[in-house]
Amino acid sequence: MSTATVPTTFLIISDTHDFTPTSAPIFPLHLPTPQADVLLHSGDLTSVGGLPSFRKALTMLASIPAELKLVIAGNHDLHLDPSHRTEKPANHASGNNPQDDERPEDLEYHAKAMGLMTGELARQAGVTYLVEGTHEFTLASGATFKIYVSPYTPEFGDWAFSYAQSEDRFNPPEDMEKGSKCKSIATNPIPDDVDIVMTHGPPQGILDLCMAGNVGCPHLLRAMKRVRPMLHCFGHVHEGSGIEVVDRKIKEKEAVKEKEAMERNRGARRKNEAVLRAFEMEWIENPYPEAWQWRVGKGFRKGETTLAVNASIMDGDYRPRNAPWRVVVDLRKAV
Repeated sequence: MSTATVPTTFLIISDTHDFTPTSAPIFPLHLPTPQADVLLHSGDLTSVGGLPSFRKALTMLASIPAELKLVIAGNHDLHLDPSHRTEKPANHASGNNPQDDERPEDLEYHAKAMGLMTGELARQAGVTYLVEGTHEFTLASGATFKIYVSPYTPEFGDWAFSYAQSEDRFNPPEDMEKGSKCKSIATNPIPDDVDIVMTHGPPQGILDLCMAGNVGCPHLLRAMKRVRPMLHCFGHVHEGSGIEVVDRKIKEKEAVKEKEAMERNRGARRKNEAVLRAFEMEWIENPYPEAWQWRVGKGFRKGETTLAVNASIMDGDYRPRNAPWRVVVDLRKAV
């Protein structure tokens, strides 16, 4: 088995929400963007979906130079979710058969939206739209990687691609914790051998802090501990924009300290503990347009460290004040 690697540059963005960068350097994301081998967009291309907004997003993505452009949807990209209904009937909340909610006009509009994101306009923009599951790619350099993607996030309001807090869509049934009240609904669980994970939302406790507390998914966190990919990128929580090195050894030590702290302060609210923990995290400055080096011998240790990237372009007030992340990783070379 070959151990040769190829340094590969990723440009990572998320939550652009209809934003169109220009050549004026008013915001961190402006044209021209630096060259990248791979562009990753972690969802929320639009604010509420709609064909004009998807066309606008594809035009924006066309302006970014990259050999490979991988894109997923987010909870705001309503019409890319085949199960989302733009106006749910009154019986939806009553627990009646969800098939009653299916309306031809919704399915037709979804088909048109998917046609845009996978059709000629997307091809001209160089965009590959990915649905939930595992995909493999090989670049012209010979660099190859396996990536798992998912647009789904825990339910919040009437947005798209949601699942109940009690549902785990990232771990198979045999990996469920004993005695857990949660159930696995995973039809595409994250496999153990992926190099990169791209989800719309963050795992719990990692770059997921907002006014409501740590709102990331605990099931996704458990999957990340199991898989330990070299790179996990996401968005969704705008306030969490940033980068964090998740080190297996450090996390194990933190878990012991956290358990001891909880034993000393059983009455403390978990939300407050999460806020305190967030302030103790090391702040890493974004060097954009320069690249963050995440390579063998420079922080990355296979099976032990994961680079977590919240690449939300928008801030908490939906202003495009956050810069993209440009990251260089060592990918294995195809045989």
